[in-house]
Amino acid sequence: MKIEAIVWLAVSVVILYLVWKTLSPVLSPVIIAATLVYIFYPLHKKFSGQIGARSSAFILTSAVTLMTFLFIIGFAVWMNEVKQSLVYYLNSVFNWLISLNLPPALSELINKLGESISQRFEGYILGYTYSLPKLSLQAIVMVFVFYGILVNARPIRDEVYSLLPAENRDLAVKLMEKTERTLNDLLRSWLTISVLKGVAVTLGVLVLHIVTVGEAIALGIFTVLLELLPVVGGWITWLGGFVYLLNVGEIVKAFLLLVYGIVFVSPVPDMVLRPRVSMREKGINAMISFIGILGGLMAFGVVGIIIGPVVLGLMATLLEEWKETRGVSRS
Repeated sequence: MKIEAIVWLAVSVVILYLVWKTLSPVLSPVIIAATLVYIFYPLHKKFSGQIGARSSAFILTSAVTLMTFLFIIGFAVWMNEVKQSLVYYLNSVFNWLISLNLPPALSELINKLGESISQRFEGYILGYTYSLPKLSLQAIVMVFVFYGILVNARPIRDEVYSLLPAENRDLAVKLMEKTERTLNDLLRSWLTISVLKGVAVTLGVLVLHIVTVGEAIALGIFTVLLELLPVVGGWITWLGGFVYLLNVGEIVKAFLLLVYGIVFVSPVPDMVLRPRVSMREKGINAMISFIGILGGLMAFGVVGIIIGPVVLGLMATLLEEWKETRGVSRS
């Protein structure tokens, strides 16, 4: 019996290893596809009741395909400029923080963090800059996975719940619910609003002819990153642009950017949208989200923005359950 168990264990390990080697090259597009499905699923449900599930999935997949195609074109044309501009913006912020006469230990931490993030980002972008076929292949995988998950979303959910262990089903359900709450707060509120603000910044500086296209895209990405962090926000980008335009004598553009930033970036969108979808008040703790996003970004790249907070949220749930178990056992 022991020999048979060992053989099955060895076979299982080999299978899991081969599965991992097979999926690891396409893990990022699969995660991105699942993320997009989660964001678009409420819209899919609404369309499904009117035109059918497959027609709805086809329309949404066509829209995602078009956005992906435009992204690849933009990546090929402007990515080098975007990379240089974004690294410049990141370094400027970290240099400004270092200049605030903070305690030596904190200044050193900020300096190392700035270098690490800049190097990580450059390496991540360069890995794709010289391999557009790889990026295109991953985009194709993402589109197909998006359609497949969207069409089979309900059966997949039912299958996952059917696989939950009977002995610890309550804990497993809690973890599933925690994951869903975290994803809802992170993706359908905070991240979605952050991306919309980034798009608003990009369009605003382009319409006002303040920067080039690549620099505008970099400012939009920078706005999204700032919005994902606690305390700071996208207002830093339009405020910095306002000060810059005043310094170079572009008074009219400066005040147009000021009004545009207040109305479309911050604080008006926060005042209107935060009472309805506020992750910072109802969802993940700010410190947990900060550590999760930053650590996830450094460990896993862009998809780490999703993985990090979810993993830390699950860990918090496990700790709460462990404390409750200990309390019951002592009583």
